[in-house]
Amino acid sequence: MPAITLLDGSLKLTIFYDADDKEYDDNICLRFVEDCPDPERLFRIEDTSFYITPEQAALMVLELNRALEAARRDNPGPT
Repeated sequence: MPAITLLDGSLKLTIFYDADDKEYDDNICLRFVEDCPDPERLFRIEDTSFYITPEQAALMVLELNRALEAARRDNPGPT
């Protein structure tokens, strides 16, 4: 699974379907791994996972696409 690198590279996000949790509604995992000194951490531990439902994931995708479209309208790039 490829990770999405955020901030200055000290935060990595991996998103995946957790087949081991298929009996649960919230089986899509957002795993954040931080590689930075403790005072700079966003989370309390190095590896933090959130589990969300497919519906919540779809809503996140929808909202990310809306934000992306707005950003592209505001900054269309080279013509």
